[in-house]
Amino acid sequence: MIPLNSIMVWSRGALLWPARGFYAENVPFRPPSPPERQAALGPTCGLPEPLRRILEAGEDFQPLPEPGPHDWLANQVEPGQTFPQFVESHPQRPEPHRNILYLQPLGEFPCGQAPPLDQLRRFAAAFFMMNAQLLPPVDPASTRITQRRNRWTGRVQWLTGDLLELLRRRRPPDAFALLGITMTDLYPEPGWNFAFGQAWVNERVGVYSFARYDPQFYGEPRKADWMRLLLRRSIKVLAHEIGHMCGLAHCIWYRCLMNGSNHLEESDARPLHLCPVDLRKLHWSLGFDVVQRYRRLLDFHRAAGFDDEAQWIERRLARIEGAARC
Repeated sequence: MIPLNSIMVWSRGALLWPARGFYAENVPFRPPSPPERQAALGPTCGLPEPLRRILEAGEDFQPLPEPGPHDWLANQVEPGQTFPQFVESHPQRPEPHRNILYLQPLGEFPCGQAPPLDQLRRFAAAFFMMNAQLLPPVDPASTRITQRRNRWTGRVQWLTGDLLELLRRRRPPDAFALLGITMTDLYPEPGWNFAFGQAWVNERVGVYSFARYDPQFYGEPRKADWMRLLLRRSIKVLAHEIGHMCGLAHCIWYRCLMNGSNHLEESDARPLHLCPVDLRKLHWSLGFDVVQRYRRLLDFHRAAGFDDEAQWIERRLARIEGAARC
């Protein structure tokens, strides 16, 4: 089985996370046990008290259930990445001279038809606690980018490899990563129907399309809150894929933003937050204030109308701060 809608992450020809994967019919996924999830987090006894409290799962994080027949873990062999394994992988980390997260719009983002670019930037800055900047838009149609019309949808698609090469040449010297974002559909090679995105991790560039997150792409009517849904889907894939560029593999430990997804319904079921294992990985790489990060994300979710995520962070902060007073 080949999940044609999965996102591919390549490193100049080396596949880092499976785009096509292995059919796991004879190796069914077994949800990890509580001791296995604790082992994935690694020892926490030497951590500062506030960080140790934040990494305690408690009731705020739910383990993954057994996957349905069409879900990601029913069709992909993924043993999971523990925190110690993450550290041993020597992931890319910001440096004083290379610490800005750039977003490069590719093509048009029509007002009222696309997620607002400044909201994408503000979310990326809060989620990764990094300086995130928007670059002026680039029109790939005016460059030597290979394109085709998808035979199923009739829509124009751009070849991801050409876009990644364009981004590599345009990457600012102080960039930790340069992320191309577009409302045009993408394809990675002639034999593929499409891909949501692709990245060259070692080159610190990636490109992601939000085109298929609009219900109208599939001929479905747009509901009253469709723009909020488009924004939610867009920031979710943005954070998920930047997480990959920070070295985070797919998560199997809890329901987490870094869970793999094989279809849109499964992607929509992922939360917008990281589980304790992946939060510890990101904190180790980026070194942010974890409480301040939750507060910035809380402000964003309130403003965006993501009430479920805002309430989740409020509960999380209340438990963390309540434990601190005990």
